Order: sequence, then C-alpha cells, then structure tokens
Amino acid sequence: MKNNDDRTLCAANSYEQKYYFNPRFANIPEDIQKELHVLCVLFTEDVGGVIRFVYGEDGTLLIETAADENDYLYDEIDADVMVGEIQKKRRELLEQLEKYYKVMFLSSPSGQQSDHL
Repeated sequence: MKNNDDRTLCAANSYEQKYYFNPRFANIPEDIQKELHVLCVLFTEDVGGVIRFVYGEDGTLLIETAADENDYLYDEIDADVMVGEIQKKRRELLEQLEKYYKVMFLSSPSGQQSDHL
C-alpha cells in the first residue's frame, strides 16, 4: 500500500491485503505498533475496504474508512459501528497517540520531530 501522506499513522487495505505503518512514527513503542496492526487487519477482515488512522492538522487522530465503488460486500453501517467500537474500547490508546503527535510534531516550530518523550 503506497501512501505519501506524512500524517497517516497506519492503514490496511483488504483489496491489496496489505498493512502500512508510516516510518515517520517508528519511535512509537513496538507493542502499540502491533496493537494498531491488529486493529487495522481485524477491521479489514471483518468489514473489508480500507481503514486509515490519520492525524488532523490539530493533532486529532481520525479513523477513516473507504471502499471501492463496486465492493458490494462492504457495509458502511458495519464500518461505522466497528469504528465506534474502536473509539470506545481503545479511547485511552487513541488519546495517548494524539498526545504523542502533539508533543512530537506540533510543539516543535518547524514541524519536525522534537526530542520530547
């Protein structure tokens, strides 16, 4: 999966059966990286389509989903329900990832990774 957006944390694509973790965030602990991997892959196995964790300009971590136009098996309602479950059950993880991004990328004047944390 190719993704040049430097604010994308990770993504999974059921069509290509690929997972992507942005190397820009390689200093996130490995156990959290693995947890994100599991979340993404389980989503695409259960719902299909594509899931992407991406930081907004303000550092908010967004969960975006999409499907190919001709994917009749993808259910947008199920996707929304599963995203809601992730947001509810993994709230603490998502909040920590938002704090990480704000400290490491938004607090430095140039937008480059800082030495905080």
